[in-house]
Amino acid sequence: MLTFTDQQLMAWITPILWPFLRTLALFTSAPVLSMRSTPVRVKVALAFFIALASQVSMPPPPPISLESPELFAVIVQQLVIGITIGFTVRLVFAAIEFAGELIGLQMGLGFASFFDPSSGGQTNALSRVFGATVSLLFIVINGHLILIAAVIQSFHAFPVSPEPMAFLHAVQAHRLGAEVFKIGVWIALPIMAMLLFVNLVLGVISRVAQQMNIFAIGFPITLSVGLLGAVVSLPLLEKPFTMALEQMLAHFQ
Repeated sequence: MLTFTDQQLMAWITPILWPFLRTLALFTSAPVLSMRSTPVRVKVALAFFIALASQVSMPPPPPISLESPELFAVIVQQLVIGITIGFTVRLVFAAIEFAGELIGLQMGLGFASFFDPSSGGQTNALSRVFGATVSLLFIVINGHLILIAAVIQSFHAFPVSPEPMAFLHAVQAHRLGAEVFKIGVWIALPIMAMLLFVNLVLGVISRVAQQMNIFAIGFPITLSVGLLGAVVSLPLLEKPFTMALEQMLAHFQ
């Protein structure tokens, strides 16, 4: 009769269980990968395949018994790390959309707002364009592969342990929110500076030629210049997006 202990059972299961939980948690929070249109069975099967394929480079997991009180804490750690990695990538997407929001407001597109079901708020048209562009760019530059590689590397930086709060203390995920504003302003700054110069020129024209209706010509000019700057900057979005993505994921490697 074949018999085995719970330690032996966990030794067989845990090499796949921990990366499976961490990857599955990633799929619930990462942009593009967490889309509702993707069936849950596909996400579960893909997470299991990634966990199985990553066994070559995984460090040996610690022995944990099924009856150990540390089991629940270890499961919580995997879920927290996976969700945090996905949330970090979502911050990069939010930074790009924030850049589009700043440019749109500077162009005068504050009235052209749409309801965004993903965030539950109002976003202007240019922010939606930047968001759609960066979603396509994420797939083109193999961002999903970079994200999966970051999850596998996180097992070396943050090995399996029953201390989920130690991970949050080391990463300090609450400070990553400041990167949204820094990256967003960094991307939007050239177009905002160009629009500021246009507004200064229009202000000088309104003082020199006071008979000219500056409100009638100011909006078409700023809108045209802003759209021209957006058309020029969108093809150049790959490099800052890739740099921001690698910079954010470096906290887990």
